[in-house]
Amino acid sequence: MSGTLFLIPTTLGDENPFNVLPADIKPLAQRIKHFIVEDTRSARRFLKKIDQEIVIDDLTFFEINKRTRYDELVAFLEHALQGNDIGVISEAGCPGVADPGSDAVKVAHQKGITVKPLVGPSSILLALMASGMNGQNFAFIGYLPIKHPMRGNSMKYIEQRAVKNDQTHIFIETPYRNNSMMTDLTRSLDGNTRLCVACDLTLETEFIRTKTIYEWRKEMPDLHKRPTIFLVGK
Repeated sequence: MSGTLFLIPTTLGDENPFNVLPADIKPLAQRIKHFIVEDTRSARRFLKKIDQEIVIDDLTFFEINKRTRYDELVAFLEHALQGNDIGVISEAGCPGVADPGSDAVKVAHQKGITVKPLVGPSSILLALMASGMNGQNFAFIGYLPIKHPMRGNSMKYIEQRAVKNDQTHIFIETPYRNNSMMTDLTRSLDGNTRLCVACDLTLETEFIRTKTIYEWRKEMPDLHKRPTIFLVGK
């Protein structure tokens, strides 16, 4: 029998993992010896937070990113076909969501390997839950264009769809460009459009507010280098 590909959630920041993760993550992390990860160093730190007794040198890590080839993914998953369980650890909190781990999951399905997602914090869903916007009709956009005028045009297009279809649009930005994103949003969108800013989710510095663009123009938060989710809705 083949092993299982476990999608292991992580914290969204530097905090006690058991404040946001279920207790059954610990015995699973103790048992698995092969991991597909975005960054080996941060994955090692995370596993040590789960259990100080874990011997990192006994573990095997395969790094995955958008440039990882299909044949490499097949090689990573060969361990599962040999009967070993494999864990996927993401830098995004939940593997496979806005994360290259989805490529490993795709290949696992092709190879008949069982995929097991585990409960953990998703910044995208937590932001949607707290936004007060439509949670039945929504779209995750990812990153908007950086350059103008494409950036402004993209914002106006999102706004039009949000209003016309009552569809919440969710997107992110590189943390050091968050303040620039806020400035562009308040300049490009109509004053009556609603914008939710969800920052530092699950952390002590968590900040979640939904206001109209007109209200945001009066008082702009400092989001510099803070992981943030932006939501535009009706």
